Amino acid sequence: MNQAPPSIDETAFDCPHCGAFAQQTWSSLAASSDFIRDGLPMRHPVWGDRLDNHPEIHDAIVEGFPALDSDLRQGQIKTLYRAFASSCFRCGRVAIWINDRLTYPQSLTAPPANPDLTDEIREDYDEASSILDLSPRGAAALLRLCIQKICKHLGQEGENVNDDIAALVSEGLGQHIQQALDTVRVIGNNAVHPGQIDLRDDRATALSLFTFVNLIADRMISEPKRIEEAYNSLPQGALDAIRKRDAPNG
Repeated sequence: MNQAPPSIDETAFDCPHCGAFAQQTWSSLAASSDFIRDGLPMRHPVWGDRLDNHPEIHDAIVEGFPALDSDLRQGQIKTLYRAFASSCFRCGRVAIWINDRLTYPQSLTAPPANPDLTDEIREDYDEASSILDLSPRGAAALLRLCIQKICKHLGQEGENVNDDIAALVSEGLGQHIQQALDTVRVIGNNAVHPGQIDLRDDRATALSLFTFVNLIADRMISEPKRIEEAYNSLPQGALDAIRKRDAPNG
Protein backbone atom coordinates (compact mmCIF):
# COMPACT_ATOMS: atom_id res chain seq x y z
CA MET A 1 0.00 0.00 0.00
CA ASN A 2 1.97 2.96 -1.28
CA GLN A 3 1.50 6.33 0.37
CA ALA A 4 2.70 9.75 -0.75
CA PRO A 5 1.63 12.27 1.90
CA PRO A 6 1.36 15.91 0.79
CA SER A 7 4.73 17.62 1.09
CA ILE A 8 6.02 21.03 0.10
CA ASP A 9 9.19 19.34 -1.17
CA GLU A 10 7.43 17.21 -3.79
CA THR A 11 5.91 17.82 -7.23
CA ALA A 12 3.56 14.83 -6.96
CA PHE A 13 1.74 13.40 -3.94
CA ASP A 14 -1.65 12.18 -2.70
CA CYS A 15 -3.96 15.16 -3.19
CA PRO A 16 -5.34 16.43 0.16
CA HIS A 17 -8.69 17.02 -1.59
CA CYS A 18 -9.39 14.01 -3.86
CA GLY A 19 -6.83 11.57 -2.39
CA ALA A 20 -5.44 10.60 -5.80
CA PHE A 21 -1.70 10.46 -6.42
CA ALA A 22 -1.23 13.30 -8.90
CA GLN A 23 1.18 15.87 -10.27
CA GLN A 24 1.05 19.22 -8.48
CA THR A 25 1.62 22.70 -9.90
CA TRP A 26 3.21 25.14 -7.46
CA SER A 27 2.70 28.92 -7.30
CA SER A 28 3.93 31.62 -4.96
CA LEU A 29 1.24 33.79 -3.38
CA ALA A 30 0.76 37.55 -3.27
CA ALA A 31 -1.99 39.57 -1.60
CA SER A 32 -4.12 42.47 -2.77
CA SER A 33 -6.67 44.47 -0.79
CA ASP A 34 -9.69 43.92 -3.06
CA PHE A 35 -11.90 41.16 -1.71
CA ILE A 36 -15.60 40.49 -2.28
CA ARG A 37 -17.70 38.39 0.07
CA ASP A 38 -21.49 38.02 -0.27
CA GLY A 39 -21.44 40.74 -2.89
CA LEU A 40 -19.89 43.32 -0.57
CA PRO A 41 -16.35 44.76 -0.89
CA MET A 42 -14.12 44.08 2.10
CA ARG A 43 -10.64 45.36 2.89
CA HIS A 44 -9.09 41.93 3.16
CA PRO A 45 -6.43 40.27 1.05
CA VAL A 46 -7.27 37.90 -1.80
CA TRP A 47 -4.93 35.60 -3.68
CA GLY A 48 -5.34 35.52 -7.45
CA ASP A 49 -8.41 35.25 -9.66
CA ARG A 50 -8.81 31.52 -9.00
CA LEU A 51 -9.24 32.09 -5.27
CA ASP A 52 -11.58 35.09 -5.33
CA ASN A 53 -14.70 33.01 -4.74
CA HIS A 54 -13.26 30.83 -2.00
CA PRO A 55 -13.50 32.64 1.36
CA GLU A 56 -12.32 29.54 3.20
CA ILE A 57 -9.00 29.72 1.35
CA HIS A 58 -8.77 33.44 2.05
CA ASP A 59 -9.35 32.79 5.76
CA ALA A 60 -6.65 30.09 5.83
CA ILE A 61 -4.11 32.55 4.45
CA VAL A 62 -5.18 35.41 6.71
CA GLU A 63 -4.70 33.06 9.67
CA GLY A 64 -1.08 32.64 8.65
CA PHE A 65 -0.55 36.37 8.10
CA PRO A 66 -2.78 38.07 10.70
CA ALA A 67 -1.15 41.50 10.31
CA LEU A 68 -2.26 41.80 6.68
CA ASP A 69 -5.74 42.97 7.61
CA SER A 70 -4.30 46.14 9.12
CA ASP A 71 -1.10 46.48 7.09
CA LEU A 72 -2.46 46.08 3.57
CA ARG A 73 -3.51 49.44 2.07
CA GLN A 74 -6.19 49.86 -0.59
CA GLY A 75 -4.90 48.82 -3.99
CA GLN A 76 -1.62 47.47 -2.60
CA ILE A 77 -0.17 44.17 -3.77
CA LYS A 78 2.18 42.42 -1.39
CA THR A 79 4.25 39.29 -1.95
CA LEU A 80 3.89 36.80 0.89
CA TYR A 81 7.09 35.24 2.16
CA ARG A 82 7.02 31.43 2.19
CA ALA A 83 3.36 31.22 1.12
CA PHE A 84 2.47 28.86 -1.72
CA ALA A 85 -0.43 27.20 -3.50
CA SER A 86 -0.35 23.70 -4.96
CA SER A 87 -2.89 22.78 -7.63
CA CYS A 88 -3.84 19.14 -8.26
CA PHE A 89 -3.61 18.00 -11.89
CA ARG A 90 -6.35 15.41 -11.21
CA CYS A 91 -9.10 17.47 -9.53
CA GLY A 92 -7.82 21.01 -10.09
CA ARG A 93 -8.40 22.08 -6.49
CA VAL A 94 -5.95 24.29 -4.63
CA ALA A 95 -4.11 23.65 -1.37
CA ILE A 96 -2.47 26.44 0.62
CA TRP A 97 0.93 26.14 2.30
CA ILE A 98 2.60 28.54 4.73
CA ASN A 99 6.23 27.71 5.38
CA ASP A 100 6.19 23.90 5.19
CA ARG A 101 2.73 23.52 6.73
CA LEU A 102 -0.43 22.65 4.84
CA THR A 103 -3.02 25.14 6.12
CA TYR A 104 -5.86 24.36 3.70
CA PRO A 105 -7.43 21.86 3.66
CA GLN A 106 -6.67 20.48 7.11
CA SER A 107 -8.80 17.34 7.09
CA LEU A 108 -6.76 15.06 4.81
CA THR A 109 -3.15 15.84 5.63
CA ALA A 110 -2.40 12.32 6.89
CA PRO A 111 -2.36 9.31 4.55
CA PRO A 112 -5.54 7.20 4.71
CA ALA A 113 -5.44 4.18 6.99
CA ASN A 114 -4.76 0.70 5.65
CA PRO A 115 -8.27 -0.75 5.18
CA ASP A 116 -7.22 -4.06 6.75
CA LEU A 117 -6.56 -2.54 10.17
CA THR A 118 -9.01 -3.72 12.82
CA ASP A 119 -11.80 -1.33 13.83
CA GLU A 120 -10.10 -0.60 17.15
CA ILE A 121 -6.76 0.23 15.54
CA ARG A 122 -8.44 2.19 12.77
CA GLU A 123 -10.24 4.32 15.38
CA ASP A 124 -6.91 5.29 16.96
CA TYR A 125 -5.39 5.96 13.54
CA ASP A 126 -8.28 8.16 12.43
CA GLU A 127 -8.16 10.10 15.69
CA ALA A 128 -4.43 10.68 15.17
CA SER A 129 -5.22 11.94 11.66
CA SER A 130 -7.88 14.33 12.96
CA ILE A 131 -5.51 15.96 15.48
CA LEU A 132 -2.31 15.97 13.41
CA ASP A 133 -2.27 19.74 12.89
CA LEU A 134 -3.66 20.56 16.33
CA SER A 135 -1.39 18.23 18.30
CA PRO A 136 1.39 16.37 16.43
CA ARG A 137 2.60 14.99 19.78
CA GLY A 138 -0.81 13.52 20.52
CA ALA A 139 -1.01 12.05 17.02
CA ALA A 140 2.41 10.40 17.41
CA ALA A 141 1.40 8.92 20.77
CA LEU A 142 -1.74 7.38 19.23
CA LEU A 143 0.27 5.94 16.34
CA ARG A 144 2.68 4.21 18.71
CA LEU A 145 -0.38 2.78 20.41
CA CYS A 146 -1.49 1.49 16.99
CA ILE A 147 1.79 -0.43 16.70
CA GLN A 148 1.26 -1.96 20.13
CA LYS A 149 -2.22 -3.10 19.09
CA ILE A 150 -0.95 -4.48 15.78
CA CYS A 151 1.54 -6.62 17.71
CA LYS A 152 -1.29 -7.88 19.92
CA HIS A 153 -3.41 -8.59 16.84
CA LEU A 154 -0.53 -10.74 15.57
CA GLY A 155 -0.66 -12.89 18.67
CA GLN A 156 1.78 -11.13 20.99
CA GLU A 157 1.20 -9.92 24.54
CA GLY A 158 0.77 -6.28 23.56
CA GLU A 159 2.30 -5.06 26.82
CA ASN A 160 5.90 -4.37 25.82
CA VAL A 161 6.52 -3.50 22.16
CA ASN A 162 10.22 -4.37 22.37
CA ASP A 163 9.42 -7.86 23.68
CA ASP A 164 6.70 -8.27 21.06
CA ILE A 165 9.12 -7.38 18.25
CA ALA A 166 11.67 -9.86 19.60
CA ALA A 167 9.01 -12.60 19.65
CA LEU A 168 7.94 -11.79 16.10
CA VAL A 169 11.58 -11.90 14.95
CA SER A 170 11.95 -15.35 16.52
CA GLU A 171 8.91 -16.44 14.51
CA GLY A 172 10.53 -15.37 11.25
CA LEU A 173 9.66 -11.69 10.97
CA GLY A 174 11.43 -10.15 7.99
CA GLN A 175 14.36 -7.83 8.65
CA HIS A 176 12.81 -4.80 6.94
CA ILE A 177 9.58 -5.05 8.92
CA GLN A 178 11.55 -5.54 12.14
CA GLN A 179 13.45 -2.36 11.29
CA ALA A 180 10.17 -0.52 10.60
CA LEU A 181 8.72 -1.66 13.92
CA ASP A 182 11.83 -0.60 15.80
CA THR A 183 11.83 2.74 13.98
CA VAL A 184 8.30 3.44 15.19
CA ARG A 185 9.22 2.30 18.69
CA VAL A 186 12.40 4.34 18.96
CA ILE A 187 11.73 7.41 16.79
CA GLY A 188 11.66 10.56 18.88
CA ASN A 189 12.51 8.97 22.21
CA ASN A 190 12.86 5.26 22.94
CA ALA A 191 11.94 5.85 26.60
CA VAL A 192 8.39 6.82 25.62
CA HIS A 193 5.85 4.05 25.92
CA PRO A 194 3.02 3.59 23.41
CA GLY A 195 0.25 6.08 24.01
CA GLN A 196 2.46 8.48 25.98
CA ILE A 197 3.38 12.00 24.87
CA ASP A 198 6.94 12.76 23.77
CA LEU A 199 7.64 16.50 24.00
CA ARG A 200 10.14 16.23 21.15
CA ASP A 201 7.65 14.84 18.64
CA ASP A 202 6.77 17.22 15.82
CA ARG A 203 4.59 17.11 12.71
CA ALA A 204 7.30 15.52 10.57
CA THR A 205 7.72 12.73 13.13
CA ALA A 206 3.97 12.09 13.20
CA LEU A 207 3.77 11.94 9.39
CA SER A 208 6.60 9.39 9.35
CA LEU A 209 4.72 7.29 11.89
CA PHE A 210 1.57 7.31 9.75
CA THR A 211 3.61 5.92 6.85
CA PHE A 212 5.27 3.25 9.00
CA VAL A 213 1.98 2.11 10.56
CA ASN A 214 0.51 1.58 7.10
CA LEU A 215 3.66 -0.15 5.84
CA ILE A 216 3.71 -2.54 8.79
CA ALA A 217 -0.02 -3.25 8.42
CA ASP A 218 0.42 -3.89 4.71
CA ARG A 219 3.23 -6.40 5.19
CA MET A 220 1.92 -8.08 8.35
CA ILE A 221 -1.84 -8.06 7.74
CA SER A 222 -2.73 -7.22 4.13
CA GLU A 223 -0.15 -9.33 2.29
CA PRO A 224 -0.90 -12.54 4.24
CA LYS A 225 -4.61 -11.87 3.71
CA ARG A 226 -4.18 -11.51 -0.06
CA ILE A 227 -2.04 -14.63 -0.26
CA GLU A 228 -4.55 -16.64 1.76
CA GLU A 229 -7.43 -15.44 -0.42
CA ALA A 230 -5.53 -16.36 -3.60
CA TYR A 231 -4.60 -19.78 -2.19
CA ASN A 232 -8.16 -20.57 -1.12
CA SER A 233 -9.42 -19.67 -4.59
CA LEU A 234 -7.45 -22.57 -6.13
CA PRO A 235 -9.50 -25.52 -7.45
CA GLN A 236 -10.38 -28.03 -4.78
CA GLY A 237 -8.43 -30.77 -6.56
CA ALA A 238 -5.28 -28.67 -6.46
CA LEU A 239 -5.77 -27.91 -2.76
CA ASP A 240 -6.24 -31.61 -2.00
CA ALA A 241 -3.06 -32.47 -3.92
CA ILE A 242 -1.07 -29.83 -2.00
CA ARG A 243 -2.34 -31.09 1.35
CA LYS A 244 -1.48 -34.67 0.39
CA ARG A 245 2.02 -33.59 -0.70
CA ASP A 246 2.62 -31.78 2.60
CA ALA A 247 1.15 -34.47 4.85
CA PRO A 248 3.71 -36.10 7.25
CA ASN A 249 3.54 -39.40 5.38
CA GLY A 250 2.93 -37.82 1.99
